[in-house]
Amino acid sequence: QVQLVESGGGLVQPGGSLRLSCVASESIFNFEHMDWYRQAPGKQREFVATITGGGTINYRDSVKGRFTISRDSAKNTVYLQMNSLLPEDTAVYLCHARVNPAAESWGQGTQVTVSS
Repeated sequence: QVQLVESGGGLVQPGGSLRLSCVASESIFNFEHMDWYRQAPGKQREFVATITGGGTINYRDSVKGRFTISRDSAKNTVYLQMNSLLPEDTAVYLCHARVNPAAESWGQGTQVTVSS
């Protein structure tokens, strides 16, 4: 099973920026898609952004124009650049990989806290 390790979370003031990284234990070149999800305390996990193997990108509406997902296949890494952060962005951010129709993996998550 593919191992995913997230990093880059932390405490940031409203309006600030963070870049999250998700490193996979094997090549992501042929993965169907890789995604970022988030889960705030007491709330359901929600989709944030996705990038397919073909490079198609989608975001949840509330982060459009503020977050950017990208990948570096040579480094087996997917990034989430988060700008203009809001308190409601506070959550544990989790990386997800859909390797193929029968295989998927989740990372352990990285905490993002937006507070003054």
